[in-house]
Amino acid sequence: MPSHDQILAAVDATWPAAQYLAKGPWTLREGLGGGQRVSAASAFCDVKDADIDMAISGMRDLGQHPLFMIRPQDKELDQLLEKRGFTIKDPVTAHVAPLADLIGDVPTVAVTPSWPPLAVQREIWASTGIGPARIKVMERVQSAKTTHLGRAGDVPAGTAFTGIDSDLAMLHALEVLPEQKRQGVGKHIMTSAANWAAAQGARWLSVLVVNSNASANAFYKNIGMRDAGFGYHYRRAPEVAE
Repeated sequence: MPSHDQILAAVDATWPAAQYLAKGPWTLREGLGGGQRVSAASAFCDVKDADIDMAISGMRDLGQHPLFMIRPQDKELDQLLEKRGFTIKDPVTAHVAPLADLIGDVPTVAVTPSWPPLAVQREIWASTGIGPARIKVMERVQSAKTTHLGRAGDVPAGTAFTGIDSDLAMLHALEVLPEQKRQGVGKHIMTSAANWAAAQGARWLSVLVVNSNASANAFYKNIGMRDAGFGYHYRRAPEVAE
């Protein structure tokens, strides 16, 4: 099973920020509109309350609302931010499985791996809220990467992105069009991702899922993935009245 540190490293490698800035005890991420995961600050050593102001200032200098990633080792930071009125956002759980448990046959033309993503994949993502800024995140990945176009019959129905860090593949942005669900598209995409990752020499596949997304968490459990015993959440600064 990959360690928590390996999973975190894979997050940054396969869904990277536009820029990483070291500021005191912090890693600041410049997201350029690519979402929370590429915009949150994280601590790389113990921090004090006064250090928080440094991170807040740095994020505001980047034009970003202050947001912190809280991992299991960040309990004291979590408490300090709670006292400042920072709210919890989007607790996330990592799911993982050996590729050997996920690889298999995929029906002909059911899934097509490709890089860069096709126009129809961009359209599917856009319809589910994954726009150009997140496509830019995918483009920044420096390691092996691909997308997967899933079909229901001959109709484009879903898409996902996979990148690899060392022997750990991480799948992001799995989306299936609402009218095409319950036809096995998601399962075929996951099998295709596992087959592709195994061919690249990876041994594990992981996904990150917001805890509130019950259907996604059930889906990954049903295909044989399991809770990696690791997760994180965000703390977001209170809105400031203008």
